[in-house]
Amino acid sequence: MSLKKVVFSFSLLFFLITSNSFAQKNFTKEAKKAFTEERYFDAIELFKKAYSQEKSNEEKSNIIYSIAECYRHTLDNAQAEVWYKKAIQANYKDPVAILHLADAIKAQARYAEAIDEYSKYKKLVPNDKRADVNSKSSELAQKWMAEPTRYAVYPEAQLNSRDMDFAPTYADKKYNHLIFTSSRQGSVGNNLDGITGQNYSDLYESTRDKVGKWSTPVLLNQEINSKDSEGASAINKKGTVIYFTRCPEEKDKDFICHIYTAQNKAGAWTEVKMLNLTGDSVTVGHPAISDDETILIFSSDLPGGSGGKDLWYSQMDMNTKSWGKPVNLGAVINTVGDEIYPFIHEDGTLYFSSDGHPGMGAMDVFKADKTSNKSWANPSNMKYPMNSPHDDFGIIFEGKTERGFLTSNREGSMGSDDIYSFVLPPLLYVMQGSVTDLANKTPIEGAIIKIAGSDGTYFEKKTDSKGNYQFAEKGETRYFLPNVTYNITVIAPGYLNGKGRETTAGLNQSTTFVKDFALQPMVKEIAMPEVLYEVGKFALRTESQDSLNYLYNILVDNPTILIELSAHTDSRGSNAANKTLSDNRAKACVEYLVSKGIPAERMKAVGYGEERLKITDAQIAKLQSNEEKEAAHQKNRRTVFSVLPGTYQPK
Repeated sequence: MSLKKVVFSFSLLFFLITSNSFAQKNFTKEAKKAFTEERYFDAIELFKKAYSQEKSNEEKSNIIYSIAECYRHTLDNAQAEVWYKKAIQANYKDPVAILHLADAIKAQARYAEAIDEYSKYKKLVPNDKRADVNSKSSELAQKWMAEPTRYAVYPEAQLNSRDMDFAPTYADKKYNHLIFTSSRQGSVGNNLDGITGQNYSDLYESTRDKVGKWSTPVLLNQEINSKDSEGASAINKKGTVIYFTRCPEEKDKDFICHIYTAQNKAGAWTEVKMLNLTGDSVTVGHPAISDDETILIFSSDLPGGSGGKDLWYSQMDMNTKSWGKPVNLGAVINTVGDEIYPFIHEDGTLYFSSDGHPGMGAMDVFKADKTSNKSWANPSNMKYPMNSPHDDFGIIFEGKTERGFLTSNREGSMGSDDIYSFVLPPLLYVMQGSVTDLANKTPIEGAIIKIAGSDGTYFEKKTDSKGNYQFAEKGETRYFLPNVTYNITVIAPGYLNGKGRETTAGLNQSTTFVKDFALQPMVKEIAMPEVLYEVGKFALRTESQDSLNYLYNILVDNPTILIELSAHTDSRGSNAANKTLSDNRAKACVEYLVSKGIPAERMKAVGYGEERLKITDAQIAKLQSNEEKEAAHQKNRRTVFSVLPGTYQPK
């Protein structure tokens, strides 16, 4: 059960009724009155008693539906589901019961069932967009739970009780002092609330010590807390002024909530005053104050809004030091549902809770981009796990950091509403792997892995005795950062350099990159992709140019090596002709590489003709088929390279 409306209306104490008066009292009338006054907890019992008196089947279905509505407003979704089903079975005439049944099922995270119910309602009321919005949000909720954001959310056991604890606000610049609302035992307001059946709520405070432990929450002084109900609050950046909600109890009158202020003097809150924002007949609450204290955002059911409770703002007149006429934040932010619990982040982002925008359950937390000093746009759902299938509201941030507190009655809560802390863990990237000899697969110790980032960063490490390396986060040391591309070079004496690339761009979760490198040893003859020629010719075929690009990349990756590029023929034809042919073939390869920008002085072209056959004529003669013999001759017609002694120094 959530207190999303608790700070707006509160009930009188429910008096016990004697069995003698039970038979005479019009419980239907009393129940409807309690419902109108939003005393839903009281209304449930009154409607149940009214049902036992009622004879008409139609009126009985109306009463059953009203009980379901009471459970909906108290956010007891399991009971709401039960009673909406009973109302539908009792032939309740308005198909809206199906819509609310779907909402109750959705709030219990049974999204597929909810979509089915929304579909039933859509067939009966095709023009109601609520079915479309909530069906779509049910699909999104399933996706969000399957692909959660990086936020981590934790219950704050030291702050929570078995009653409602909600709407925290920071009370100091170091963010170690919290003020929050609670209906726990020991509150000043001992009346029972007709919405929840719990005590009227009061404001409590707690401080965090050096090891992160919160002190036992205690009541604020009685100038703040009264016999009435006090609720959501906000404190200015200096910690000198508190804005809070109070809902006075007046006999035979609707409960109208107002925003009050108090001054912090010598550590005590005093000079409590009501802000005259809307007059006496309209309820307001849930204040949020801008850093410069010129904009006050609050929730209200002022006339002219979009639906239920909307977000409004009032601007301070710096000359008169008074708050101006409330202005609605507009249809981009406000919906036909309720928008409540605003919070203004230090970067100007507006956070609030809503049950009108597409969400996971009932109330979800949303954020909207600041477009000017007094307007916000592009509201977006904070998704799971910041939001849950249950109620999530009252979010605050610790300055500009990605941590803070929110309120939720999600599964696992101690009471009905609990305070949760949240944090956005940093994205952590780890790179690890091994470096081995390409020829014999043995590990290479002492190979240097050099990494250069597109952001200008550079770091390196050596492999251990097993050829392994790792770049891991350690303390405050972070090697890899979000949205950066990294070029990797691996160097080891006697080997050609290894190259690689990795990027963190677009990664929204911590990742371990595994990069293994097998280095080519600088042996006498290094094979390369086959370079093809026509028989007896030295002109490069198109596909041969693609093969030579392999060598081009090696020369680029190893900018200081010198090479001998050698061409070989098969044994057919004269030795002199083969020598000339191989010389021309080697030169053709070098000329191609020079055309791509490789300096000619780095390469020596040599033709060996038929001097270095890989497969001898005697071996070829033993082969069975002409195809096998031709393939052997082709292996002799090869182009290879070897690394020469010395180092190339660019001019």
